[in-house]
Amino acid sequence: MKLTDIRPNQGANKRPKRVGRGPGSGKGKTAGRGHKGQKSRSGGLKNPARFEGGRSTLLMRLPKRGMKGDSHGELRRVEYQVVNLGAIAKHFAGGEVNPAALAQAGLVRPGYPVKVLAQGDAKGVKVHAHKFSQAAVEKLKAAGGEAIVIEGA
Repeated sequence: MKLTDIRPNQGANKRPKRVGRGPGSGKGKTAGRGHKGQKSRSGGLKNPARFEGGRSTLLMRLPKRGMKGDSHGELRRVEYQVVNLGAIAKHFAGGEVNPAALAQAGLVRPGYPVKVLAQGDAKGVKVHAHKFSQAAVEKLKAAGGEAIVIEGA
């Protein structure tokens, strides 16, 4: 047996239906679309997820309330990258730790403000971050470290 001998199974490959190729084809004239109506037209169907047959869509009928952000349905919030004291203690033995060093260690993504949380054991390091939980500040002080808040988050 050779590669050239291989054929698909009988009936596996069907020829595509050729529509609109004259009355003799059985699918001529209206090409299986029937007569008139939205589905017979080119560009026929609207998006069924949004289109409701011409009436006002649900989103337009519902009352609008509350605060509106710049983009629809979304309020602008500061997205903090959180890191626990235990992770900082695992990667840094001492000295000063800032968001750039945390990003270098792979603990946070660069370019976002950083918030430090209190889970895990703390070491005596100076941590620079945009925000700290109350418990994280207390743990750092107890371990001989310092929590320094960076302004402008």
